[in-house]
Amino acid sequence: MPTSRLCDVLGSRLDALRRENRLKGDESVIRGVIPAHDGKGPRYLLEGEGEQAFLRMNSNSYLGMSFHAGVIAAEAEAASTFGTGPGAVRFISGTWSPHIRLERRLSAFHSREAAMLFSSAYSAMIGILPPLITDRTAVISDEFNHNCIINAIALARPGEKHIYRHLDMDELERRLEQTARTSVRAIIVTDGIFSMRGDHAPLDRIMTIARRFDSAFPENVVVVVDDSHGVGAFGRTGRGTEEFTQSAPADLLVATLGKAFGVNGGYVVASRTIIRYLRETSPSYIYSNPITPAEAAAACAAIDTLDRPEGIACLEGLRVTAARFRAGLLDLGFESLPGEHPIVPVMLRDTARTSNLVTGLRKHGILATGLNYPVVPKGAEEIRFQINADHTTQDIDDALATLKHLAGSLRSS
Repeated sequence: MPTSRLCDVLGSRLDALRRENRLKGDESVIRGVIPAHDGKGPRYLLEGEGEQAFLRMNSNSYLGMSFHAGVIAAEAEAASTFGTGPGAVRFISGTWSPHIRLERRLSAFHSREAAMLFSSAYSAMIGILPPLITDRTAVISDEFNHNCIINAIALARPGEKHIYRHLDMDELERRLEQTARTSVRAIIVTDGIFSMRGDHAPLDRIMTIARRFDSAFPENVVVVVDDSHGVGAFGRTGRGTEEFTQSAPADLLVATLGKAFGVNGGYVVASRTIIRYLRETSPSYIYSNPITPAEAAAACAAIDTLDRPEGIACLEGLRVTAARFRAGLLDLGFESLPGEHPIVPVMLRDTARTSNLVTGLRKHGILATGLNYPVVPKGAEEIRFQINADHTTQDIDDALATLKHLAGSLRSS
């Protein structure tokens, strides 16, 4: 059946996205990796770019675990034993011993009663909020929360939805006080680390506020945190925003295996009863294949590595490297945001300047992500740099030298 009329409509929509600076365009395809050498970290070869080697400063692989020999060996050994895929969803015959071992490892890592794996952290959030939200539930969400939270709330159709200004704890309190008169359950949902800027939620204050209002709701105030950018990369031992803020444990903590741990998949940790309920009610868990047994084995190896002295040393080195880059940006006159997370934004606050600098960096062999309106609010346009543990001092200094070289043309644009 022809789809010409539909294609005309979709083509017009693509044109509109292009005019609005929302079109992502063609994907860069990595075709090879040049291992670290001569004081430089890994470099990447892209399709269509010949032999130009790129410094990758837009990767979520904060600890470089995807190239760790022990993690690779664990995945290879498990693949040879269990095969390349699970072959079914969990409740049929898709649960393998590495899945169980990983869930136990994650619950212990986060000091929770139980854990539950998903194919991604996105599907985890989509899978857990709707079963926990009723028509008598008030959901209260930070305005800068990730798209997965926004879509999960929309899918759940709560009785009430309230968005509080970014990190505004006074407004959060007002929303709880307001909804206590109309709802039996409240769910506060927030990112731990906000992916666009690298700043963090004050989880210590959020947990204190939630406990203060808890008795006003017959079915509790429940705190849900997505700390996908925090776990493995933030806090002294990599326990994320909870550790950094020294907060009480969130009621449900969602995170990913695909960023700092360098593998694939997502998970939630919570009480045993909540996890049992979600296994019976979460569509994205029940009806989707899990990660492969080999990926589960690799993730266990990554967590074990993080929990050894080499992992703590890696985290300390990551903090030092991120601080070096952040200080270098300030010395060059760029605006950034304070913090210890390896997301280091350069606030350019202008779409043309942001796009031009991203293009200039790419021409000089540096990959970084530009964020323009309407992805971010007008006046908040930025380049998001992400520091990884396999970035060397020379990498950081080379990137800063390139930014210094490009700064002159940026000021004249």
